[in-house]
Amino acid sequence: MIIFTHPACLAHDPGPEHPERPARLEVVLEVLRREHGDVEWREAPIAKLGDLRRVHDEALVNDVLDADVAGYRMLDPDTVLCAASPAAALRAAGAGVAAVDAVMNGETSTAFCAVRPPGHHATSGTAMGFCLFNNIAVAAAYACDRHGLERVAVVDFDVHHGNGTQAIFYNDPRVAYFSSHESGIYPHSGAPYERGAGNVFNALLPPGSGGFRFQNTWADELLPALDDFKPQLLLISAGFDAHMRDPLADLMLETEDFGWLTRQLRTLAQRHAGGRVVSMLEGGYDLDALRDSVAAHVDELR
Repeated sequence: MIIFTHPACLAHDPGPEHPERPARLEVVLEVLRREHGDVEWREAPIAKLGDLRRVHDEALVNDVLDADVAGYRMLDPDTVLCAASPAAALRAAGAGVAAVDAVMNGETSTAFCAVRPPGHHATSGTAMGFCLFNNIAVAAAYACDRHGLERVAVVDFDVHHGNGTQAIFYNDPRVAYFSSHESGIYPHSGAPYERGAGNVFNALLPPGSGGFRFQNTWADELLPALDDFKPQLLLISAGFDAHMRDPLADLMLETEDFGWLTRQLRTLAQRHAGGRVVSMLEGGYDLDALRDSVAAHVDELR
């Protein structure tokens, strides 16, 4: 296993009281260094412009990277740029690209990208929902174009639907998107009838759903569809805000639920993808829940 991260990802600061704060990554790095300090750690490289432009309009790339920010600049009511944000966004996207190379070149079978800002809400042309670039989409498109893969799966268990990832690949059958998310909350997308080119699979979880419903939904609906897709590479948008302690949503998952799903995904990846799994940090806003859930997730990736 290889863990990718970079100090620049700590410097992105959306401002006081913002839920997507640097302390999120601090607690993640603390627990990973304590429990997985013996694995290989690498600095996330800077994403190349060509890798970003596979999935993002040039106008968005320029808007994020050319920002001359004194203080804060609001891209929407939730998404903020500061002077350190472009560097963080480049390293976060670059981590996914480097992780794909590492697993595809046989250096490791699994990788975890401990980076921020998160990415799965960013569409081709719009930064939104705390996200500047869509890190997992950059990685998926890179895997297809540079490594010649025909079947890349993105699994997203963040409590919020990854609308950006779905939109980017909605008509691209090389990439299949599998998501469970709470119904009735931001970004108000991800209905089961949204199927793209037959490559989009969404499952809604009503507010208050706990681990029993979460595990059954994956076991009965999403994992069989993922198995049928036979991915050559499995990418994970690893958001942990479905935890019962998280302040931004109303699901009731416990730490072991994330461990359970990660075990299922590893087994499936071993069956179809030579065990190749790249996981990238998305949401999770209660620091204790985030720390414990990441630890459980990475334990199962090793």
